Amino acid sequence: MSGIEQRDEAAVRQVVEDVQRHQNDLEEFLSFHTGDTSIVNFVGRRVRGLDTLREVAKAALESSKADIITTAEVEDVRFLGPDVAIVAAVKRVFDKRADAGTALPASSGWITYVMTKESDEWRIVSAQTTPILT
Repeated sequence: MSGIEQRDEAAVRQVVEDVQRHQNDLEEFLSFHTGDTSIVNFVGRRVRGLDTLREVAKAALESSKADIITTAEVEDVRFLGPDVAIVAAVKRVFDKRADAGTALPASSGWITYVMTKESDEWRIVSAQTTPILT
């Protein structure tokens, strides 16, 4: 792996860490996404575009969904070119809501990010979470 690839992989991994660290800080969280981002969440809801993501995330943070915390552990980073990366990570969900027993289909899943490099910064273009059912 070249020095550039190593730096890019470290930067991509850092975005994943930053997204989870700022999941309850709306503007910081959004700053890691492109304007045309497309997100499919843990329960299959698709959100397209940064403005829509802002609305959905804001509503979630103002509700009991703010008590759902997730982590992501990167398993694999693959580069399709100098400015596109595919990231596979294990997502773990910690649901601290009172009704958490029936709220989510599973407590872990696979999340796949598609990232692009814009002005030397890696951003999330797409994210898809698939629950791991046991």
